[in-house]
Amino acid sequence: MLDGMKEIEGKVALVTGGSRGIGAAVAVRLAEGGADVALTYERDTVRADAVVDQIKNIGRRGLAIQADSADVAALTAAVDTTVGTFGGLDILVNNAGVFIVGPLDDLGPAELDRTLAVNVRAPFVASQAAARHMTDGGRIISIGSNMAERATFPGFTLYVLSKTALVGMTKGLARDLGSRGITANLVHPGPTDTDANPADGPNADAIRGFTALGRYAEPRDIAATVAHLAGDGGRYVTGAVINVDGGFTA
Repeated sequence: MLDGMKEIEGKVALVTGGSRGIGAAVAVRLAEGGADVALTYERDTVRADAVVDQIKNIGRRGLAIQADSADVAALTAAVDTTVGTFGGLDILVNNAGVFIVGPLDDLGPAELDRTLAVNVRAPFVASQAAARHMTDGGRIISIGSNMAERATFPGFTLYVLSKTALVGMTKGLARDLGSRGITANLVHPGPTDTDANPADGPNADAIRGFTALGRYAEPRDIAATVAHLAGDGGRYVTGAVINVDGGFTA
C-alpha cells in the first residue's frame, strides 16, 4: 500500500482505455491505493488481461471489459457491468481517446466523427452513466491534453478541438454534480512516453525541447495526479484543469 493512498481503499474504479499507456498506469496506481478496478479496452485482450493480472497481484479485484468507446451502448454497459460485478462505482477515469492528426484538408467527415465520438461523446456518456451510480465522494476525472491550451504544432486542429471540449464538460459536471458531493476534474498530460508518442520517436527531441524540464513524463507521473484527485486529497478540488506537462505550457 502506498503511503497517503489508503483513503481509496475499498473504492471501485472504472478506467476507460485502461489496457496500455496512461490508462494502464492509472488502473495499476488506483489498485495500489486499494481500489478494485475495471478497465475497458477496444481490441487487445492480451494487454488488457496483463493489466488485470497486475491488479490482482496487488491484491485487488480487476476486470477487463471489451468496449469501443464510440459505441454508446457498449460504454454504458461497461459502467453497468462494473457496478454489477463490484457492487458500486466511486471513481470514473475517462482516459480512452483517439489521436487523429494531419493537414486540415486531409481530415474528412470520417475522421471528425471518430474523434468526436471517442474523445468527446464517450466521456460525456460515461460520466452521465457513472453519475447515476455515484454517491457522496464520487470522482470523475478526465484525461485531456496540454495541446488544448497550447496548439504548438500544425496538424492538430481536430485533436485540439476534441480535448478543449473536455474543459467545458468538466466545468459543467462540477456544477451539476457538486450538490451531490461528486467532483469532476480534468488532467492535461504533456509529452508522455507511450506507444502513441514514444520518448525515442522521430520528433521527440523537438517535443522535449518545449518542456521546462527537458524530458518526457512517464505514465506513472500522470497516474499520480489522478490518484491524488481520486482520494481524500481531491475532496475540495472540482471543475479544475490541471496541467501535468513538465512546464510545456509555462
